[in-house]
Amino acid sequence: MASLTHFDAAGQAHMVDVSDKADTDRIAVARGHVRMSSETLAIVRDGTSKKGDVLGIARLAGIMGAKRTSDLIPLCHPLPITKASLDLEIDADLPGIRVAAQVKTSGKTGVEMEALTAVSTACLTIYDMLKAVEKGMEIGGIAVTLKDGGKSGRYKAT
Repeated sequence: MASLTHFDAAGQAHMVDVSDKADTDRIAVARGHVRMSSETLAIVRDGTSKKGDVLGIARLAGIMGAKRTSDLIPLCHPLPITKASLDLEIDADLPGIRVAAQVKTSGKTGVEMEALTAVSTACLTIYDMLKAVEKGMEIGGIAVTLKDGGKSGRYKAT
């Protein structure tokens, strides 16, 4: 098992020095969902939310979340993100909304945290926009499904 890199020899948290690493193309994909009642999902599907376009606003929030990850997660490096996209899908069987984010960069460290933050931010925005109708919604399943690039190579969830 790999050692934790965010701690120095004395056990103190620190930002990892990536200055000697080569720039490589990197990509990460993450997913998650917001589970809700069928009645609340119908509000999203029908576009009748009093706060506006739930999916459109959540998509923008996810992109913004990816771009601000280093402001939120203390030891993350600020990265030049070259792509951040979100897919939001209504799933009547859940019932709820499935969220997937893809983030790309060319740099010295990966974008897994940016993809996870994008999904989390989109899910939280969906909750915020619908909480007046249903407070018992559940956010879950947030995970990295693909990571590629860098020294550790490719990871794909099974």
